[in-house]
Amino acid sequence: MKRAIAGLLALLLGVNALAQLFASLWWYGAVPGVTETGPFNPHFVQDIGAAYLVTALGLAWFAWKGGPAWPALVAASAFLVLHAAIHLVAAAHHHGLHDLMRDLPGVFLPALLSLWLAAPPRRNGREA
Repeated sequence: MKRAIAGLLALLLGVNALAQLFASLWWYGAVPGVTETGPFNPHFVQDIGAAYLVTALGLAWFAWKGGPAWPALVAASAFLVLHAAIHLVAAAHHHGLHDLMRDLPGVFLPALLSLWLAAPPRRNGREA
């Protein structure tokens, strides 16, 4: 089950990454809340797109290979969790609950899922 969820998350984040890399201006206007962060900066959007692409590839590798790809999953999760932490700090300084609710599906849910995916298996050896 974890590998299937990793694959789905890889697909969704990969599509997001490709949009950031190849349709940056469209992505900037389409994603809720992004325009509130400042003027469009194509280089910055593409940099983050590159980070999301690497994240998606790490998740995809885990979905394909399972346990041997666990380090790639941990690295992908680290980016997603750190990105979510930045959003938490920003929400504390801006619109609070509104920002948290807006970012729940696209920022916090992927981070939480990745943490669950990267958690070591239970001691009996079965996947959670």
